[in-house]
Amino acid sequence: MKRGKWLLVAGVAGLSPAILWACATIIHGSSQEISINSQPTGAKVTVDGQPAGNTPVVSRLKRKDLHKITITMDGYQPFELATTRSVSGWVWGNIVFGGLIGLAVDAISGGLYNVKPDQVQAQLAKAGASRAIVQDDNIYVFLVRQPDRSWERIGQLERVH
Repeated sequence: MKRGKWLLVAGVAGLSPAILWACATIIHGSSQEISINSQPTGAKVTVDGQPAGNTPVVSRLKRKDLHKITITMDGYQPFELATTRSVSGWVWGNIVFGGLIGLAVDAISGGLYNVKPDQVQAQLAKAGASRAIVQDDNIYVFLVRQPDRSWERIGQLERVH
C-alpha cells in the first residue's frame, strides 16, 4: 500500500505511524515481479492456468501464494515450475519496530514472503527428446527418436550382446 494510506489507517486506529513503518508490506509490497525467459524465445507462459504473455515476460505474483508456471511452444516439451516462498528479511523490522501488529499485517498481506525463484530461465527441449545433464562433470546426453538433419553426428550408441 502507499505510504499515505498507512498513515491514514494508523491515524484512524489511534496508532503511532512508526509502528507500521517497518512492515515488509510497506517496503516491498504484497506482490513481486518475476522475470520469465526461455530458449527459444517467444514461448507461451501461463501462471496458475492464466495466460501471462510470451517470453521474455515479467509477471507480478502474489507473495503469499505458491504458483505454477508453465512455458509451452509448438514442437517443444512443456516446461513446468512450482514456486516456493522464503521469509523476507524485512520481517526483522517488525520484530524491532512493529511488533505483532506489523507481523500480522505482513502475514495477512503476504509481505512476509519472497517468491522463489525470482527469475525463471527455461531451456525448452525439442518434442520427442529426453536429456540428462550432469553439471559438475560437464556431461550432457540428449536422446532423440528423430534427429534434426542439421545436427552433426559425433557418435552412436550400439547394443552389445
